[in-house]
Amino acid sequence: MTDDPIRNRKDQHLDVVLSGAGRHAHDAGFDAVRFVHEAMPDLDHAKIDLGADFLGRRLKAPLLISSMTGGPTRAEAINAHLAEAAQALGIALAVGSQRGAWAGDADEGLTPSLRDRAPDTPILANIGAAQLTRGFGIDGARRIIDMIGADALIVHLNPLQEACQPEGDRDWWGVGAALEALVRRLDAPVVVKETGAGLSARTARRLVEMGVAAIDVAGAGGANWGLIEGERATDPADKAHALAFADWGIPTAQAIPAVRAACPDTLIIGSGGVRDGVDAAKAIRLGADIVGQAAGVLMAATVSTDAVVVHFQQVIRQLRTACFCTGAAHLQDLRKAELQAP
Repeated sequence: MTDDPIRNRKDQHLDVVLSGAGRHAHDAGFDAVRFVHEAMPDLDHAKIDLGADFLGRRLKAPLLISSMTGGPTRAEAINAHLAEAAQALGIALAVGSQRGAWAGDADEGLTPSLRDRAPDTPILANIGAAQLTRGFGIDGARRIIDMIGADALIVHLNPLQEACQPEGDRDWWGVGAALEALVRRLDAPVVVKETGAGLSARTARRLVEMGVAAIDVAGAGGANWGLIEGERATDPADKAHALAFADWGIPTAQAIPAVRAACPDTLIIGSGGVRDGVDAAKAIRLGADIVGQAAGVLMAATVSTDAVVVHFQQVIRQLRTACFCTGAAHLQDLRKAELQAP
């Protein structure tokens, strides 16, 4: 353990997620979504086009390695593995919170070397919304973007986590106004995401009116950051408080279509409890443009670049087969694929 509370906390976060604890009490809702099977697809499986545009770059598959780490010393190796894999696969990468690197002296692998490892990959910098009223402004945003040569900035919304974290930032007065000011002044796209409790249609519409470039619904069904904070808490009252929110939030499979209906022209990232390429296909069918995964790849990221590549190759293969078995030659077709009646 170090003397830095932020890095220690993020190290504990990794330990909890890797142990399998802190999972949401309910799934993301993808099991209730079922495609109508096409028994006679007039397609060549190998020629199905999974390409997608994302923040001015073309992805080979509509996948984003979602934010998962940014503080502990071991994050340097994790970030390197993720960046190299994203480059090899032609998918996007969002780093974890850069709060520690912004506030402290250590860079934790969040340097221009990340861009060197992934020169063709969309890379997203990341800061928490609560920091926007605690000294982090336009200069800080430019700094963390430049720190890794990022294409855009993610601002993450995590009120449940902060409320359950023993040392959390619970005063969010003025966060919305600070976020809007940042979006309107920053000369880079701003993406706003939740962290596992989901975004409502109303909040998504408000974000679009602010001018955000993309929305990540980050729905309930995967990692539950309230429970993760409860796992690392030492006070029984803190643990009991967090446990009451085991099933809190909007499931991903509900959040995606609701946000799409409210924001028909907005770039939407679907994440939260995405287990495999079939879930990814369902997320796209429900209205997502890009699909994010974090906890599902974290174990591979601790091992090697090759392990991350193998993980996402499987996801991509499954997504391609879902397209094949719905008669979808490309993602535009997949978005119109027939679903079985409830």
